[in-house]
Amino acid sequence: MSLNSPSLPDLDLDYARYARWLQRSCGRELALLVCDAAGTPCWSAPQHADLAPWLAQLAAGGFAWGAAGDGMQRHDAGDFTLLYIPVTVKGKTAGWVGVRETAAADAPFAWDALAEGLEDVAAALADEFTRQGELDSMAGELSDRYEELHLVYAIDRQVQDMDSGEDVFGSLLESWAEHMDADVAAFIKPGENLCVSATNLSKPIHNLDLVLVEMRGDLYRFAHSSRQPLVMNEPDDPRRAYIFTDMPFKILCCPVFQDKSVVAILVLLNHAHKDDFSNSDRKLGEVLANHLSSLSRMHSMLAETSKFNTQMAAALIEAVEAKDPYTRGHSERVHHIAMEIGRALRLPARELDNLFWGSLLHDVGKIGIPDAVLCKPGRLTRDEFTFIMVHPERSYEILRHIDRLQGAVPGARHHQEKYDGTGYPHGLAGNDIPYNARIIAVADTYDSITSSRAYRAGRSHEVAMAEIVRVAGTQLDPGIIAVFEQVCRLEPEWIARFGIQRDAALSAKAVEAA
Repeated sequence: MSLNSPSLPDLDLDYARYARWLQRSCGRELALLVCDAAGTPCWSAPQHADLAPWLAQLAAGGFAWGAAGDGMQRHDAGDFTLLYIPVTVKGKTAGWVGVRETAAADAPFAWDALAEGLEDVAAALADEFTRQGELDSMAGELSDRYEELHLVYAIDRQVQDMDSGEDVFGSLLESWAEHMDADVAAFIKPGENLCVSATNLSKPIHNLDLVLVEMRGDLYRFAHSSRQPLVMNEPDDPRRAYIFTDMPFKILCCPVFQDKSVVAILVLLNHAHKDDFSNSDRKLGEVLANHLSSLSRMHSMLAETSKFNTQMAAALIEAVEAKDPYTRGHSERVHHIAMEIGRALRLPARELDNLFWGSLLHDVGKIGIPDAVLCKPGRLTRDEFTFIMVHPERSYEILRHIDRLQGAVPGARHHQEKYDGTGYPHGLAGNDIPYNARIIAVADTYDSITSSRAYRAGRSHEVAMAEIVRVAGTQLDPGIIAVFEQVCRLEPEWIARFGIQRDAALSAKAVEAA
């Protein structure tokens, strides 16, 4: 669905609910119908199945949907009259709602309430459409950002396990060729006589050596001079007169900078039958090229990529935490503590990766909570807390669209479940709660206690641990709490870095009790 070309059939809505509401509003049963932007019926009540054929007859007789002025529109057709109104989203017609009425002399006066009701239904449908469009847009943006984060995170892991510079290039190029579904990925650095390539061929390239020579020659010189990414998809691209002449491959070339100078190029090459390189591919190529520039200085690679990861993660959660200054930094702290617990539990690499993203994005659903509730400088009423309880499901609604985050979704969706089954959103209990959700719940509880709110100051580490131990077996998993206690006994540096208070008296009592 796109808000640029909206259409009501793209939505999965309970139209019957709107029909019931309109019936209660007007005090009688109405023959409601919903049509798409072109006027094609997409819903009518089962008892009014003749509406669609009736509309087809109107269309055959010359009727065309249109709005002359504001408000309800009218079209008389023999014994019946069609009353309708457009559903407008961002100035464009997304569909139509209307009713078929029996023509009557006093109808214009009797239809006043109906006109108001139809306007309310159209406005409600427009709101639903806008909300769904915003969710889809948010999911698409998260998916794009995840692609970049996943790529950079993969670089971190690969580089840590390698010593030889050329081996690093070769391994990363293999990963990138597979990730981008490219036939050839190459890194060319003429100044060091370095040419490393990896293949993921959809069909053979018999003259691959000549292709690599062309990359080292005119392609590198052009990129060095233009200092801009180059995309050539069309066989008649005029630049083929002097770049890749008589070689009908699709090319994505990104310059690699070092100290503001182009020192190398990253090239992705595809056979002509494959999809064109897109603007998104170009952006990812630029990300890859930026990281390749750091590989010639291996001692700074880990620091730079870690910083990049942090910045990208911060960008993902900024939309949530910018709404409420009192929770700023919450996602980062919960993520850090959850990963400490996960490593102490020796989770497998895949589960640790799921925990990484699940803990980082566990509160992304708060984007949909009204500011008046999320930023309220006091305790919430029961109704206001009901809004808060929606956020795990909203997180699920956003993240479930991203295939690569499927393993992380359960942790974000169920981190508010309680061990005794009294939590939300689904009232899961014990081991039925996903393991990563139980880990995130411990980290989330600890940070909630130790962080300041508008209505109270943050509590000390010792108070938080005492409360966590108290709710073991009711709210939180006792086994995970035991591991968290072991982590904290090592006096981790993050306690001081996060500014968490210490209570010397309580700490001394805890030592004595131990």
